[in-house]
Amino acid sequence: MRLTILSLLKERELCVCEIVEIMNTSQPNVSQHMRKLKDGGLVKEAKKGQWVYYSLSIDDKPYLHELFQHLPAQKEKVDLMSCEQLDCCD
Repeated sequence: MRLTILSLLKERELCVCEIVEIMNTSQPNVSQHMRKLKDGGLVKEAKKGQWVYYSLSIDDKPYLHELFQHLPAQKEKVDLMSCEQLDCCD
């Protein structure tokens, strides 16, 4: 689950509601995984209103760049999803 989330974030910054929809899981489940990834220094968050947006934080971890080359691309899933479509981040 966490590797898939990292792969999604490799494509672009995502709102928690977008991750919930793409992963087809609950918001508390995604938030729990995001907390672990944030505690591990792999993602950073930015609050925009009441919503939290996540992005990768791996610039200072060059050893992870090779790992990311082996993760399956998630571009199609990310491109099909947006907060505007979900009407969740107003």
